[in-house]
Amino acid sequence: MKTAITGGIGSGKSYVCQILRQQGIDIYDCDSAAKRLMRTSDELKEQLKRLVGDSVYIDGQLNKPFLVQFLLAGEENKRAVNGIVHPAVARDFEASGKEWMECAILFESGFYHLVDRIICVSAPRELRISRIMERDGITRSKAEEWIGIQMSQEEVEKRSHIVINNDGSPLSPQLEKITVKAEG
Repeated sequence: MKTAITGGIGSGKSYVCQILRQQGIDIYDCDSAAKRLMRTSDELKEQLKRLVGDSVYIDGQLNKPFLVQFLLAGEENKRAVNGIVHPAVARDFEASGKEWMECAILFESGFYHLVDRIICVSAPRELRISRIMERDGITRSKAEEWIGIQMSQEEVEKRSHIVINNDGSPLSPQLEKITVKAEG
């Protein structure tokens, strides 16, 4: 059974995945994979150059500021880049043979179609804000802005099969249930 772990920024999905990895579960990280593929895939590099321009790579290295500038220029640009990167990540996940994936934008990317079960890691908004501020050294308003551009936590929870409450209470009993279900 293929399983996705998702949740909004600051929910603690990476922390939950870290615990699951310590239990021996091999989890595909979509964000890391996208970054790796943009660095290493010749096909992806060529597609991005055609879309964004040759300056998106300098001496073979991704020019992140140039790409970000392109992305921020409009929703259409973001969709076009995602139309190149998301299918590459999906193919890479399928080729990886892994049964679990961590994906922050599971529904937005369409990756929910690649899995049988969706687990949402959820946390109270105030706790998420404080985690983001501490982790990234940003202001409260910036943390709120980042939360605001993602799909709402309530919508992600509604679309998920299981919700893990990461509010500071013990995670072990909740994680035990999902790993037992995965084995059974």
